Amino acid sequence: MHSPGGNLLWDCISLLDDKTIAEVRAHGGIRAIAISHPHFYSSMVEWSERFGAQIFLHAADRQWVMRESPRIQFWEGTTLSLWDGLTLINCGGHFEGGTVLHWPAASRGCGSKGALLTGDIIQVVEDRRYVSFMRSYPNLIPLGAAAIHHIIEMIEPFLFEQLYGAWWQANILSDAKAAVAQSAQRYLRAIAP
Repeated sequence: MHSPGGNLLWDCISLLDDKTIAEVRAHGGIRAIAISHPHFYSSMVEWSERFGAQIFLHAADRQWVMRESPRIQFWEGTTLSLWDGLTLINCGGHFEGGTVLHWPAASRGCGSKGALLTGDIIQVVEDRRYVSFMRSYPNLIPLGAAAIHHIIEMIEPFLFEQLYGAWWQANILSDAKAAVAQSAQRYLRAIAP
C-alpha cells in the first residue's frame, strides 16, 4: 500500500523475481512488511532483505517463524500504531497472533472512510456481501463464539468502508463494517446450541 511515510507490504507472496523487484522499486520500494498470520511467513525475510524493510509480526505467533532475522520486530498487545495512521490490530482467531491492518487513508472514490486488510482472519465469502471466520480452513473447523466476539470487539473502534481479504477480488468495497457486524450475528446464530 502506498503511504506518504513509506510503503507497507501486507501479506507478502512467495515469488520474488527481478520483474517484481523492479515494479516495487518503481512504486517507491517498501518501508516495512506486516503479515496477518504464519501462512504468509514463507519469504518475508527475502523480501525484507531485498528492500531493507522491517517486518512486524505479533509475538503470539513467534513459534511459527522458521527463519530468524534481525529485521523481525515482534510486537505485543492489541494494537501497534505505525505511520500515517496505519494500525495493526491483533484479532486472534485463525492464529493467536492473527492480525488485521487498518488503513484510514484508503480511498476508492469519494467519501471513503478507510479500509481493513484482513488476510483470512476475517474471510470474505463468495457473494461478497458477507464474511466468515474459521479456526482451520483445510479442516473446516469454525471459530467459537468467544473468538468471534473478540474479533468484533477489536475492530469496533476503527472506521472502514472497505475490506480487502486474502484472495483476488475477495473484497467488500462499500459498507464493509456493517457487513462484518451482520456476518458475525449471522454466524453466531448458526453456531448457537
